[in-house]
Amino acid sequence: MAKWIMGKGLNNYIAYLQKLNLVTDEVIGEAVYEMAKVVADKVRANIQALPAVSNEANIATYKQGKSSLSEPEKQGLLDGFGVAPLQNDNGYLNVKLGFDGYNSIKTKKYPKGQPNALMARVTESGSQYRDKTPFMRPAVNAMRQKAIKAAQVTIDEKIEAIDQE
Repeated sequence: MAKWIMGKGLNNYIAYLQKLNLVTDEVIGEAVYEMAKVVADKVRANIQALPAVSNEANIATYKQGKSSLSEPEKQGLLDGFGVAPLQNDNGYLNVKLGFDGYNSIKTKKYPKGQPNALMARVTESGSQYRDKTPFMRPAVNAMRQKAIKAAQVTIDEKIEAIDQE
């Protein structure tokens, strides 16, 4: 944790607090992005670890009443996963991790390809045709403390840099 020694005088302390006030949103924003990076890296690793079959094998099992994650669906999840820009919601700075775009499997219902957000939800939560294979929730739970520590380090470094000015 960053610290400031009072031996520098009250006027210097006030000036220091004013500097901190000017960069608070920037420092917190960088810390939020650092937390998102830690969690996003784990989500991406979990997606890569998901079991996947060829598209042909997936179609064959789907006709029998069950389906699995296919390689094109998995690639779509990897390609469509990302971190949204920082939002300020009434003083709460946050980012969202999520899925955008479409995978390469075009169907009559999805002529652009299957939506990656839909495939992520089906993979995470399951459906009547597919067993659930959670990858997002375990990543968030596993990385919660590491993300908080990464944010603390980022904030401490930024405050220390301000103190050195």
